[in-house]
Amino acid sequence: MNNLGALQDLAVFVAVAETQGFSAAAKRLSVSKAMVSVAVSRLEAGLGVRLFQRTTRRLSLTEAGQAALPHAQRALVAARDAEESATQTQLLPRGVLRVNAPMSFGLLHVVPALGAFAQKFSEVRIDLVLDDRVLDFVEGGFDLALRVGTLADSSLIAHRLASGSNVIAAHPSYLKRAGAPKKPADLTEHSALVYSLSPTGARWAFTRGSKTETIAVRGPLRVNNSLALHQALLQGLGLARVPRFVVGEDLAKGRLVQLLSEWQLPEHGIFALTADRELLPRKTRAFIDFFRERLGKPPYWERGSSAGGSTKPRRRHR
Repeated sequence: MNNLGALQDLAVFVAVAETQGFSAAAKRLSVSKAMVSVAVSRLEAGLGVRLFQRTTRRLSLTEAGQAALPHAQRALVAARDAEESATQTQLLPRGVLRVNAPMSFGLLHVVPALGAFAQKFSEVRIDLVLDDRVLDFVEGGFDLALRVGTLADSSLIAHRLASGSNVIAAHPSYLKRAGAPKKPADLTEHSALVYSLSPTGARWAFTRGSKTETIAVRGPLRVNNSLALHQALLQGLGLARVPRFVVGEDLAKGRLVQLLSEWQLPEHGIFALTADRELLPRKTRAFIDFFRERLGKPPYWERGSSAGGSTKPRRRHR
């Protein structure tokens, strides 16, 4: 087997190991499942060891496969770096980057940044999929997924972009009609607008010092999208627990009012998820670094400015 063929077989081996399946590896590499099977068998024959334990329902690395995987990954990185360094233009991020993001965060904070990203990385084309459901990373063929909140256990690598907070907010017209709650327990007498995809649903937790209260709320609307919740707030339909990244500008301009500000609500992280940490393509690393700097620390919505406003996110010192 020539060196190029061996390298291609190593790439197939790494893809199968990382995706834990021949079909998923074939999809990642845009080849047939049969070609993946042949490449793995050829590599195993050349090495004289079995790399995978195969059953009808499960695929797992053998002890030899586990030992070989990090060496194969490093070999691919070295080969990619050698190829990229052959010409100066190859040092630039390029290619299609497939990104999955929640609907509200994507529309409010990703889409408005795409123009600036395109100006800086003109050779990268974004394939953006917005969905509030948690889509399967491998099956969706994503290079990167943005997530807001507490992450579930998974094999994906989380890159923290920013921290966020929730607030209780209402429109002045609602407060004029219903009054403002003075303490969390008062919320039981108010019309609550509930984000139905929240893990805690209509049970809102508050903390002040060592004291914690959890209040069961009810009201005229449950909805699975934060932008719809935002519109209901602006209509004065009720009050809501909502991410500050949705209502930060409204609070700063007085269109909405923050309530119970002396109480803390659970904070959340904003993450970029990738399949690995060290083998990130330049286009993926460029996206992560760009958005981490753009969001800032603290993120711009926590400082009362908007993505399209005159206040630029502060540069992070490294």
